[in-house]
Amino acid sequence: MRLNILVLPGDGIGAEITREAVKVLRTVCELHGHELAMKEGLIGGASLDATGSPISAATLKAAGAADAVLLGAVGLPKYDHLPPAQRAERGLLDLRQAMGVFANLRPVKAHPALYGASPLKEALIAGTDLLIVRELMGGLYFGQPRAFEGTGKDRRAFNTLPYSYVEVERIARMAFELARTRRNKVTSVDKANVLETSQLWRQVVTEIAAEYPDVTLDHLYVDNAAMQLVLNPKGFDVLLTENLFGDILSDEAAVLAGSIGLLPSGSLGSRRADGKLPGLYEPIHGSAPDLAGKGIANPLGSIGSAAAMLEWSFGLKAEAQAIEAAIDHVIQHGPTTPDLLGGTGTTASVGGAVCSRIKAMAKVTK
Repeated sequence: MRLNILVLPGDGIGAEITREAVKVLRTVCELHGHELAMKEGLIGGASLDATGSPISAATLKAAGAADAVLLGAVGLPKYDHLPPAQRAERGLLDLRQAMGVFANLRPVKAHPALYGASPLKEALIAGTDLLIVRELMGGLYFGQPRAFEGTGKDRRAFNTLPYSYVEVERIARMAFELARTRRNKVTSVDKANVLETSQLWRQVVTEIAAEYPDVTLDHLYVDNAAMQLVLNPKGFDVLLTENLFGDILSDEAAVLAGSIGLLPSGSLGSRRADGKLPGLYEPIHGSAPDLAGKGIANPLGSIGSAAAMLEWSFGLKAEAQAIEAAIDHVIQHGPTTPDLLGGTGTTASVGGAVCSRIKAMAKVTK
C-alpha cells in the first residue's frame, strides 16, 4: 500500500516526538512492504514565523491531498499576546475544519507497569480501558458570534455554544458503532440541567441509541463525569462528549495512564469517494516548551498516534498492533523518559527501542 502522509511537527517538543513516530512508521512500512510517501509542512508558531499565518493555504491544500496528517504540537507562550485569529492554536482549528474531521478519538489504558506513576491508587485504575469520543467541529470553539470588545473596565467577551441535530447525530452514531467493537456501552456527557444545547444533545443521543439496542446508554452531567473518572474509571467504555467537555475530560483521563505523554488521538471525518478515511493524528499533550530541546520528551503518545493512523485511516491492523505491542514492551522493560516513574531514557532512545522491538517481533514471526 502507498501511504501519503503530511507531517506537521509544529512547535516546542513537536519536532522531537514526531521524528520518533516517523522512524517507527518507516520501520513498520519497510517490514510489511508498504510505500511511505511523506511531505512536511508548517503549522502554529513555526508557520507564523515563516509565513505570518498560523497555517498557510499551501499547507491546508497539502492536508486535503494527503491520506492522513501526523501532527506534533501547536503553540508557544511567545504567541499568546496575539488576537485569537492570529494565535498559533488557530492553525490547528483551521486544519481540523479544512479536513472535515468531526470526531476525535482518544483511547486511555492503564498499563500495569505504570500503576505507580498515577496519583490514583492501583485498585482504582487497574483494568481501565476507555475510549473518549469527542465532537470536534462544533460548540464554543467554532460558534458564532464571538468577540472580545471594549477597553479598560468596560471590556467584555462572549462566545456562542451552538450544536445542530446533524452534528450531534453523526458523532453519536460513531460512538455507538465503536462501542459495538468494544464492550457495548456508551456514556454520554452533557450539562442538560442548565444548557439548552445539552438538552438537544441528550435528546438526539437518546434517539440514536434506539437504533443500537445491543449497546447500553447512560447519561452523566459533566461535573459528575469528571468525578467518576477518578472514582470509578473502570465503569467507562465509550465516553461521548461535546467539544469543550471532551477537551477537559481527556486531559483529566491522562492521570489514569500515568502520563499525558502516553496518550494518542485520531480525528476522523467522513470516508472519501476513493474509500479512504483521512484523519489527523496527534498526541493529546501540548508543545511543552519547558522540555523542548532537552531530548527527554515522551514520544509514546506520538508513536501511538501513528499506530492509530495505520489502523483507522489505512485499515492496517496487524501493523498497528505491532507498534502497540512494542510500546507495551518498552513501557514494561524500558527505556522510558523521566515522566514515567523517573525513567532515564531519552526521546530518541525510547523511539529506537520501539523500532528495535518491532524488528525483533517480526523475526520471531518469520
